[in-house]
Amino acid sequence: MIHLHDIRYLRIGTADLDSTIEFLTRIVGLQLSAREGKSAYFRSDKVAVRGDTRDYTLMVFEGDPGDHTSAFDLRDAADFDRIGAELENAGHRVHYGTPEECETRRVRQFLAFKDPTGNKHEIVVRPFHSGPRHFPSRDAGITHFSHIGLRTADAARDEAFWTRVLNARVSDWIGDAPLLRIGTIHHTLALFPSPHPGVQHINHQVEDIDDIMRSWYFLREKGVRIVFGPGRHATSSACFLYFEGPDKMIYEYSVGVKHILPEQEATYRPRQFPFAPESFCMWGSKPDIPEFRS
Repeated sequence: MIHLHDIRYLRIGTADLDSTIEFLTRIVGLQLSAREGKSAYFRSDKVAVRGDTRDYTLMVFEGDPGDHTSAFDLRDAADFDRIGAELENAGHRVHYGTPEECETRRVRQFLAFKDPTGNKHEIVVRPFHSGPRHFPSRDAGITHFSHIGLRTADAARDEAFWTRVLNARVSDWIGDAPLLRIGTIHHTLALFPSPHPGVQHINHQVEDIDDIMRSWYFLREKGVRIVFGPGRHATSSACFLYFEGPDKMIYEYSVGVKHILPEQEATYRPRQFPFAPESFCMWGSKPDIPEFRS
């Protein structure tokens, strides 16, 4: 089994880099830390929350808007030399990053592979950290990049991949969709049935529910399309707000997510929720998100 530590960053393509940079800074509230050629790097971590700051958590490049890659780091970097063989033996072709590719990702080493649906992932070794503190471009209350929703062509098959080849654990199910944790946070990724692969939504945690409501008013004033919320998830207990960005990417703010601590692992049992609106929001908000609708 491959023991992942945490999600590290996302790389996503965009049809219009300038407009996406403007949205991510002026609307979402991320810090633009660098722009290099046709790529832009964004930070989001507060050291007081995570204990460190990732050099970047989102990299956007000018290219195919459907080109998405998520990256994870290892619990023990010494495992890197064996995990490529494990993935190959499980039927997943592996590409080892060249020095130039490592430089663009700001890591010492990485390998790339696809999950059974075709979603692209990377496992990185010694990813760069940042010395300067996070300085947001707008006061959205963001504390850190937390999780992603992924599309899956076969939820049960992909769940088996993440829990048997990799060390994810199921926290809950909504219908066939598993919500998977890697650390203590209720879910680091969630797999939602869909006819095509890709990242389904990008989550950032905020400090408190006031930030959720302030952003709700702010986004409405700016004409941003709100697709779900404000609400509270029945699964993770988090309060949330989802909204649509460039290339129809969905962004989420949330706060109050449930943690499953190490001392609870032995007795914790995942719960099955029906695939119904009340399983996504216990307050009654209805999602305008394809993967959240029947």
